[in-house]
Amino acid sequence: MTKVDESIERARMLLRLRRQADAERELRGVLAVEPQQYMAHCLLAFALVHQGKAAEAMVTAREAIRLLPDDWYPHYVAGQVFLHLGLADPAINCAKESLKHSTEHTSTWELLARAHHRKGQWPEMADAARSGLAVDPQVSVLVSLLSFAYTKLGEAEPARAAAAHAIQLDPEHPTAHLVAGQVALAFGDPKGAADSFREVLRLDPEYGPARDLLVTALKQRNPLQRMLSNLRRRYRGGWRLVFLLPVAPPVIAIFILVALLHWAAWVSESVTVLRLARSRATRLLFERAESRVAMACCGLLLAGAGVLALGITLGQEAVGTAGVAIMALITPVQESTHTSSPRGRGVLYSWTGLLVAAIATALIVGSQPGALLSVYAGLGTIWLAAGARRFFRDHNRAEV
Repeated sequence: MTKVDESIERARMLLRLRRQADAERELRGVLAVEPQQYMAHCLLAFALVHQGKAAEAMVTAREAIRLLPDDWYPHYVAGQVFLHLGLADPAINCAKESLKHSTEHTSTWELLARAHHRKGQWPEMADAARSGLAVDPQVSVLVSLLSFAYTKLGEAEPARAAAAHAIQLDPEHPTAHLVAGQVALAFGDPKGAADSFREVLRLDPEYGPARDLLVTALKQRNPLQRMLSNLRRRYRGGWRLVFLLPVAPPVIAIFILVALLHWAAWVSESVTVLRLARSRATRLLFERAESRVAMACCGLLLAGAGVLALGITLGQEAVGTAGVAIMALITPVQESTHTSSPRGRGVLYSWTGLLVAAIATALIVGSQPGALLSVYAGLGTIWLAAGARRFFRDHNRAEV
């Protein structure tokens, strides 16, 4: 084995150990001696993209393709770089180009399936996984990806069967248990889902998405939380009903019902999170910010109820209505927290601040109409949030 080959093997090992900076130095040393070494360019692209050096990684991947355009591997590497950067379409194109040169590598079919997953193209994802399994039916990751695609397509039995088969093939692979948990969560088994996500964290304690999914599964074990969350998701985006108001004013009752269901769901979530965050068995699953938000929302509920009771006692309608408005603030606070886009979150937090100012003003001047408008605006934040999520869309999709 030559010194160049030894350096490339060391770089491979460093990449497996997630020591990307060390791998980069090793590979740049190789390229200083042999600038046409295509494998060094391929591995360097991986090292760079995992350090956040996107532009350099793409240049390096393209150089590998230039050096060996008729081989499957450089195209595969370029696809992996694009996928890591969240660019699904270029990743799909690279995967297909790689498959033109060779269809016998399951890693390329996995890349194609993951790229379709990023775009939410579930039938295409399933097709890619099945094609890879036709090459080697014993690849646990491809079986897991197929199970996930079945889950998104609403095919419960094939999804469960594939998830169980993936675990049977490789019981120590975190992805197999992750997908099994997602299948269980999607089809009404939050207890089984929680057990699967705990197994993922046992196998890979650093895998953040499993922690978030475990929290979701624990919340869904609460029947009330499960029912209200399902209703809230079902009516998300119902803002189109606004256009029916001029011809069908009674539709306002539907708006009120939807807004109240959302509010009840967020109250239930706040109570559930606070309970789990205070429990010894589950407190480490929650970030401080999440538990603080839950505590703040529970505080808003109690404070609003207190102000409402005070208004009733004093016979002051403005004060009582302001108490209701304070309780309604739970919706904008939670909608803001659960918006993934930073810019969308900023917009919603600013809106929440305006509502707080409006409620305070209504209390100071004793304006009952102002307080009532604050109630409507707070509960109606669900439609503002839906618009903010669409306009400030977060294009990053969690990986399987």
